[in-house]
Amino acid sequence: MLSYGASTSSSRVPHILTSSYNNSQHRTGESDPVVTRRALSFLATATATASAFSVPVLVCNSSVRWLEAAAAVSAATPRFSELPESGGVKALDLRVGDGDGESPVNGDQVAIHYYGRLAAKQGWRFDSTYDHKDETGEPIPFVFVLGSGKVIAGIEAAVRSMKVGGIRRVIIPPSQGYQNMDQEPVPPNFFDRQRLFTTIFNPTRLANGEGSTLGIIIFDIELVSLRHL
Repeated sequence: MLSYGASTSSSRVPHILTSSYNNSQHRTGESDPVVTRRALSFLATATATASAFSVPVLVCNSSVRWLEAAAAVSAATPRFSELPESGGVKALDLRVGDGDGESPVNGDQVAIHYYGRLAAKQGWRFDSTYDHKDETGEPIPFVFVLGSGKVIAGIEAAVRSMKVGGIRRVIIPPSQGYQNMDQEPVPPNFFDRQRLFTTIFNPTRLANGEGSTLGIIIFDIELVSLRHL
């Protein structure tokens, strides 16, 4: 089950991190352990987020120890890789599925849970299957037939090489995302749908050449089950 939250950022805005060290502490070599932990935690979060979008992290007014910490965090941060024949979909496996299991193929019915976020809206979460409940209060997975063409191409590309139980974060470029308002998955809430599609298909911003960024979407996907039809 996906049980975490994640913030995302526009791919155009660098993250500026400033030191929280007290000047007198810095001169004497002393530091507040609470401040240090908070600062490093913030640094790790920002570095991981920036890594997802290839955004430079700028560390200002910082000590050598800060730079060393940043380098260590950056080295330990998992990297996204482009999925083969996906049209530019980038993926990061957060949890690998059943090692002995099989991956779905065209014609299989798959069930997934997901969080969907829109990069152009600072990572606004426009939909989540965990918000879709049945009469008992259990979340309802999204079910579709792989290769049917009803689902955006980026999700199909992501699921093809997953195994049941796996969780994968994918960054989907506009060309593999929503091409029209009939493609699934779509938020059940009318206002969320309107906000999603008026952003992606905004004619003024598209005319200004922003088409390469408006439709970037991020999905965290868990493959719940697959069934051969």
